Amino acid sequence: MDLNTIETVIRPEARSDLPPWQDGDACLAGGTWLFSEPQPGTCRLVDLTALGWTPHAITARGVTLAATCTIAQLDRLELPPDWIAAPLVGQCCRALLGSFKIWNVATVGGNLCMALPAGPMIALATALEGTCTIWAPDGSERHLPVTDFVLGPQQTALRPGEILRGLILPAAALTRRTAFRRISLSPNGRSGALLIGMRDPSGGFALTVTASIRRPLRLAFTDLPDRDALARALSQAIPDDLYYDDVHGRPDWRRHMTRHLAEEIRDALADEASV
Repeated sequence: MDLNTIETVIRPEARSDLPPWQDGDACLAGGTWLFSEPQPGTCRLVDLTALGWTPHAITARGVTLAATCTIAQLDRLELPPDWIAAPLVGQCCRALLGSFKIWNVATVGGNLCMALPAGPMIALATALEGTCTIWAPDGSERHLPVTDFVLGPQQTALRPGEILRGLILPAAALTRRTAFRRISLSPNGRSGALLIGMRDPSGGFALTVTASIRRPLRLAFTDLPDRDALARALSQAIPDDLYYDDVHGRPDWRRHMTRHLAEEIRDALADEASV
């Protein structure tokens, strides 16, 4: 879509080139949402792709993803063989249900900053205990867990003028066993519930809940809970008004599927532990 309110497009090549933030500014990365509908309040675009950030870097400490890393680049990323949570990356990429054109343009940072309940990069980052790196206008930076970054539908912790620089996924989380479950109302529909379970070598269990609720949630247990304990934990952590309500699923259906998929994940990781 042509945005007929845009007066200026700025392409900074270094952080020092970033302009002072003003009303009407918007950051441009992939633009898959920005150009999908009218933006009457936007008059200037700051093109972050001109900064030339390296899409990803792998070290012994984990993975660093630039906010401008595309879904296609993330999906092609080859992780060390002992990082057994690696399949989770592809599973979350495919949960986006976009064409190859979208995959080659849509970005990890854009998915996080849109803060839609069904955002699969939010699910991936929450499950892997991701931390957001945020650039402040004064030249400093701060770090926030993804669960503190995404506050609700299209609502993040970014302050005026701040930019999401990237995402850090620790190696420890990537060495855990995982179970992934997702459901939607139609075969190619937006996620109505997306849950991820993780089990560490010491027996600890964590459950990430996204898509069915308004903001991401991660529940951690010292060991694998039984079904009743898991159900109680979900009931205590997710009040009824936290379940999302839109055309992709009613709250009562989302609540039912969240509990059902959580049980499936618990059972799957319990079975693997007993092998």
